[in-house]
Amino acid sequence: MSDAPHRPATRADLFAFFDAHGIVHRTLEHPPVFRVEEGREIKAALPGGHTKNLFLKDAKGQLWLISALGDTVIDLKRLHKTIGSARLSFGSAELMQEVLGVTPGSVTAFALINDRERRVRFVLDQALLETDPVNFHPLSNDATTAVSRDDFLKFLAALGIEPLVVNFTQVGGE
Repeated sequence: MSDAPHRPATRADLFAFFDAHGIVHRTLEHPPVFRVEEGREIKAALPGGHTKNLFLKDAKGQLWLISALGDTVIDLKRLHKTIGSARLSFGSAELMQEVLGVTPGSVTAFALINDRERRVRFVLDQALLETDPVNFHPLSNDATTAVSRDDFLKFLAALGIEPLVVNFTQVGGE
């Protein structure tokens, strides 16, 4: 491992990775979106599952990325029991930038391309896995990229990531 920091992937790098792995993608440019509730017209223009993504750190220092359908209820007070972690809190913006190469508001499963040391454990919502296509920000929140469910799994496999799939409806939302 070198001491030189690596440059985070750009959107062009991400799309080149997709192309190199035969992952078909479609991107819609739009004004920046910071919250799941924003951008109803964007969701209408892109069919499929729209996501919320949480960057978390547990009390033992393990990093977690949760990707779920936008309307999925995630109880952070109980989540640690479900995923087998220590108690969870949100990871800092600095840590997010360091590990995933993205800023708050732009957290996305596609940022796993920047986790070269595999410091992050990835948790995938079962409901999102049952949706096709899936939509994520392409490393910034001023666009949304759609890929098929199978191509998303191909993306994870190409990175060597095995997601922990969780059915949040059985974990205790409301």
